[in-house]
Formats: sequence, C-alpha cells, structure tokens
Amino acid sequence: MFEIAVVTVLLFVALLAGSVWIGLSLFAIGYSLLSIFKPNIPMDIFSSGVIWGSMIPTPLLSLPLFILMSEVLLAAGLGRSLFSGLSPWLGRLPGGLLHVNVVGSTLFAAVSGSSAATTAIVGKVSLPELQARGYDRQLAMGSLAGAGTLGFLIPPSIIMIIYGVVAEQSILELFIAGVIPGLALALLYMAYIAAHQVVSGSQPKLERTSWSERLHGLRDIGPVAALIAAVMGSLYLGLASVSELAAIGVLGAVVISIAMGRFSMAAMIRAGRRAVRTSAMIGLIIIGAALLNSAFGFLGIPKAIAGQIAAIGLSPFALIAVLLAFYALLGMFLDGTSIIVMTLPITLPLVTGAGYDPVWFGIFVVVAVEISQITPPIGFNLFVIQSQTGENIGRIARAALPFFAILLAFALLLAIFPQLALWLPGTLQ
Repeated sequence: MFEIAVVTVLLFVALLAGSVWIGLSLFAIGYSLLSIFKPNIPMDIFSSGVIWGSMIPTPLLSLPLFILMSEVLLAAGLGRSLFSGLSPWLGRLPGGLLHVNVVGSTLFAAVSGSSAATTAIVGKVSLPELQARGYDRQLAMGSLAGAGTLGFLIPPSIIMIIYGVVAEQSILELFIAGVIPGLALALLYMAYIAAHQVVSGSQPKLERTSWSERLHGLRDIGPVAALIAAVMGSLYLGLASVSELAAIGVLGAVVISIAMGRFSMAAMIRAGRRAVRTSAMIGLIIIGAALLNSAFGFLGIPKAIAGQIAAIGLSPFALIAVLLAFYALLGMFLDGTSIIVMTLPITLPLVTGAGYDPVWFGIFVVVAVEISQITPPIGFNLFVIQSQTGENIGRIARAALPFFAILLAFALLLAIFPQLALWLPGTLQ
C-alpha cells in the first residue's frame, strides 16, 4: 500500500508540474499503476471497456446541454440585466447593492450549473458598479467569490450530474435536495454582508428607489425568473427527465437572448464552441478517472483504506469532519470534477457504512467542492475575479476568507442537520 501511494503521488506531481492535462494525468497514473503492480491484466481490453462504460450513462447527455445553456446566457449579456433588475429591490437593505452579488449569483446558478460562469457573468457587471458607488472593494470581491460557488449547489448543477453518474444516484433527486441548502447558504452570505456593513459602518448612503423603478427592474429579471420557473417546475413536478430539462433550458436561453435583442449567429457559434471545449475537458477527466479508479479497485485500495479507517473507530460526525478537511486539502490542487471522480469510489462506501444517505452525501460533496473553488492557491473563482480586477491573488483570497469559513461551517451544519438536504426530496416519495 505504501509503495502504491508513493508511486501515485510522485506521478501525479510530476505530470501536473509538466502542465499535462488533468484527464490525461489521471489516465496515465491508472495505466502506470496497473502496469507496475498488476502487469497480468490485459490492458487493451480492460482500458477500452472502462472508457466505454464511463461515457455511456444516459444522464451524461444533459451535461453538454446545461453547459450550452450557460454559455448562451453568458453571450446574451445576462449580467447587466441582473444588476439593473435587482438594484432597485436590494439597495435599501443593510449591505445595499453588495447583495446583488449573492442574489444575482443565486438566480444565474439556477439556470447555469457552473460556478465559474456564475462568478464571471455576475462579477463582470457588479464589481465595476460597486466600486463606482463606493462600496468596500474587499467585501465586494469576497462576496462574489463566495456567492459564485452557488453555481454548483443550486440546481441544475454540473457537479451534481457527475456525482449522480459516478455514485449511481438519481440526478433529479440530487437536484431537488440542493434547493434548500443552496437558498440557506445564500441567506447566510447575505446575513454576513449585512452584519459586516452595519458593524463597520462602511456602507455608502442607501439608495432611494421608486416603485416604478422596481417594476421596471422586474422586467429585466422577468425572463430569467420565467426560465427558472420552467426548469424548476418541471423538475419538482417530475414532468421531464434530466436530459429533457437541459433541452428546455437551452431553448429558454435562446428565447431570452432573442427577447432581449441580443441574439446573433456569431454569438451562438462562439457559445457552442465554448460549450464543446468545456464538455470535452470534463469528458476527458471522467475517462481518466474511470481508469484510475478501476486501477485502485484491482489493487484493493478502497477496501484497505476502509479497513484502516474502521480500525481507528471514528464516530460518524468525526468521519465527516475528517473528509471535509480532506476535500478542502484536495481543493488546493484539483478542480471539482477531478475531486469527485477520483475520490468517490473510496469515500462513498465509508460514508454509507457510517449510516449517511448517499443523496445527502452528494450535497455535502458539492459543498466541499464549493470550498475548493475559493481555496488558494488554485481556487478557480479566485482566478476568475483576478482576471476581472487585476488584483493580487493573495488579496482576493483574503477577501474570500470569511466566505470560506461560512462554507466550512455550513458543511458541518449539514452533517448535524441532514434534513436540510433530505426533507424536500422526501416530500416527493
């Protein structure tokens, strides 16, 4: 076991240091482990079967469609509409327009499924506007980094689709389970922003808005709200499968871009190309992780780790706390998709053996992946904000630190109160 761990770590570090794509790195490590420790396995037959099996699950069909929906909305300039539509409603709250980062991210998360896209499309408009109006720049960047992670938790979620496929769980049930935790986390962010501004006294003068301005704002966010209602209504009522929901979302995104007068074939082609690149990247990671996880299985690593942890005698809550620290550590080096497909064959049996529900664990893992999005040095949301602001990555990481702490606390809260995730799916049974 020690020799396998050393070889795995050395190979992974060497490949990442050489800027090899993560998907190819995972594939190379899996192939190398089997070649070194199990050379009797016929690799040509084994690897092709693993690759084919990892790519044929039907729910994966929805993945490129949800990515395309996000790209179409990004091309339609949704960020400007969200800011102008939400500002009249949020400007009088303690914390003022800083709440646009959270509410705007929540709305866009409900039609995108991507944390990076959520951060990019909201931040492109909100950060310059907030700076121009005198809001605390540190808090503006930190709240955007934290709120952008909601793109993974509020359905539809790309990460939930990957978890559902790998863990063989209902993606519809996972989507529904993410609704209450996602909204609860958004409210915690807003509560922190309000408390910070009240205590520090740094909030600019509250903006007065008339009801006509608020009603005009509803027209800006109305199309997005209608798309959310269509997707979430179909989801909760069981009117469509996951793939059908994704198709509805793409159609709705195109209709919104036309209604806003921002539709063009050139923009749609660019959105399609970006969606293809992102889908191909995720597919490569899934293929590489499938081979690596199969190699782990042949080498008996999951069973050995489970035995060693069982021998320690951790309580269920202590196990979750250890796994949370483990995922936060991995988030310093890997993206969310890689974390899930690499670790799930090992961690899921441990958690279900401790009595936790696999659907609940899906939500917990998504929160853990959200933490990785704002964990330095490679928290992806931090780099998205850096590309928009030109700020030092260290300063952005410090700005995101309170929201990192909120995410950690929220993950432990989920472990204490699992019904936060399980109550809503339970109403459908």
